[in-house]
Amino acid sequence: MIRLVRGEMLKTVSTRSLYAFVVGGIAFAALNAVVIAVASGQLDEVAEKEEALAGLPVLLMLWGLVGVAGEYRHRTAAPAALVAGRDRGVLLLARIGAHALTGLVVGALIVAASVAIAVPLLRDHPGADLTTGEITSVAVGNLVAFVLSAIMGAAIGAMVRSPVVGVVVVLIVNFAVIPLISGVAESAANYTPFGAAGVLARSTHHTTLSAEGAAMVLAAWAVALVLAAVAGERRRDLA
Repeated sequence: MIRLVRGEMLKTVSTRSLYAFVVGGIAFAALNAVVIAVASGQLDEVAEKEEALAGLPVLLMLWGLVGVAGEYRHRTAAPAALVAGRDRGVLLLARIGAHALTGLVVGALIVAASVAIAVPLLRDHPGADLTTGEITSVAVGNLVAFVLSAIMGAAIGAMVRSPVVGVVVVLIVNFAVIPLISGVAESAANYTPFGAAGVLARSTHHTTLSAEGAAMVLAAWAVALVLAAVAGERRRDLA
């Protein structure tokens, strides 16, 4: 299994799209920090200051989706299964694991950029500065959201098998459907993968769902999607 994960990792880090997602994630983190800390007026509450450290987990979901769906789009999934000589479900788990590890590294870069930019800007606001514990909590929450989002994206990519269709659907749900659900029942939206990721990353605050609860909701979605993807992989043709 380790050999399979290592092989899939080599493929993920060799794609140019990975670096585009890294740049995009860091750019969003920088923009979010500047907008929240500079252009949003005075921030008095801890939750408002934490929002300046938030990332965009959906980017890592898109990364996992594009990476795995691309295997089917470019018809490399079948040769990979033949070369590996292992159960297709096991190979998919290795592929998802590789994207999870990559998501951890990419997420760490994004979090580092966010902290480096946001924390100095937040010192100009009234009230106590964020403590080391609070900053660490937000950073860990973002990392967990990034990794679980990458896992969910990889699982979705295996089920959809079309990068274009998958990306369009995810973007529509995240930026159109979830806000509508939130407008009707915010608590319900928080239990969706996108809502829970937002709570965990601190881009959403003053909610009834805690960061710990959001992590459990997101983990449950990730497990369910991975199981569905593996089951589907074993039933469908690779070609």
